Amino acid sequence: MIPAELTQAMEADHQALNALVRGDPEPKLEMFSRAEDVTLANPLGPPVRGFDQVVAATRRAVAQLREGEPVRFERISQAITADLAYVVEIERSRAKLGGADELIPFALRATTVFRREEDGVWRICHRHADPITTPRPIESLAEQD
Repeated sequence: MIPAELTQAMEADHQALNALVRGDPEPKLEMFSRAEDVTLANPLGPPVRGFDQVVAATRRAVAQLREGEPVRFERISQAITADLAYVVEIERSRAKLGGADELIPFALRATTVFRREEDGVWRICHRHADPITTPRPIESLAEQD
C-alpha cells in the first residue's frame, strides 16, 4: 500500500509536469530535494548534481518548450520502502518545441526517485528522463561527434 503522503507527492509531480510542458518550471522545482545529493539527468544535457544545478538545468530545458498539453503517464513499475520510492513511467505529451509553431508529440522514459526527507515531506532526489521509448539497434549506442 502506498502511503497517502507519497501518493499526494506523485500526483503533485504529475501536475508539476503538466505545468512544465506549458512552460512553467516552478511547480516542478518545488518537488526537488534541497539536499546536496539531488540529481537530474534530463534529455537535453548531462546529469547535474545539487539543487542550484537542478534549477539551472530545468530552466534551460523549459525555456525550449511552451504551450504544451497535459502529460499522459504510463506506469511501468514502482517500488516503495519506508523512506524511498521510485516510479518508472512513459510520459507522453505535445508541446511547441524550440522554435516550432505547432504542437509536436514527444515521449520520455522517466525514472523518478522520491525520498522522505527529515521534515517528513516526499521530494524528488533523482530524476532521469530520455527519449528512448522504442527498441533501438546496438549501433545507436555509438558516440557521435
